[in-house]
Amino acid sequence: MSRLKDKYLSEVVKGLQEKYSYKNVMQIPKVTKVVINMAVGEAVTNSKALDAAVNDMTIISGQKPIITKAKKSIAAFKIREGMNLGCKVTLRGERMYEFLDRLMNLALPRVRDFHGVGANGFDGRGNYTLGLKEQLIFPEIEYDKIDKARGMDITIVTTAVSDEEGRDMLTMMGMPFEKQ
Repeated sequence: MSRLKDKYLSEVVKGLQEKYSYKNVMQIPKVTKVVINMAVGEAVTNSKALDAAVNDMTIISGQKPIITKAKKSIAAFKIREGMNLGCKVTLRGERMYEFLDRLMNLALPRVRDFHGVGANGFDGRGNYTLGLKEQLIFPEIEYDKIDKARGMDITIVTTAVSDEEGRDMLTMMGMPFEKQ
C-alpha cells in the first residue's frame, strides 16, 4: 500500500469524520481518479513533438497515455478534424496514490519560487485542477533528454460534495495550498 493511501485511511478519514460528523462512512470524500492532460500545439506542424510528449507522460505517470484528437476543424490554426493534438492519461487505484504522493512531496516543491498551489482551482463540486508550466519538475524526467518544456493540466476528481470538503481532504493529505 502506498504512503498516501495509508495516510488517507489512518488520518484523513478520522479527521474528516470529526470535522463534518458524517452519518455514514460512505459519505466521507475520497479521490476517485487523477487525469493528466498535455496539449501539444506544435503537433500540427511537427509530429515528432507528440511522440516526445507521449514519452514524457509515460515516464511521469507510469502508464501509456492515449492520443487526443481535434473535434472540429479550425482554419485559423490550420487544424483539421481528427488531427492528433495532445495526450491524456487517467490514473486510478495504486498508481493514482503513487502519482499524488510524488506530486505533493517531490514535484511541487521543486517549482521555482513555490509558495503553494492556488486554492481557487476547485470547480464547485470538490474536484481540483492545477496547471504546471513544465514537466521538468518531476524527478523522473532527465533534463538532457527533453526537446522542449511542455505544460500539463492535472485534475484530481473526488467524491466531495463541496469545494470546502475537497479542500480540507486534499490539505489533510498534504497538498500545499497557498496561505490565505
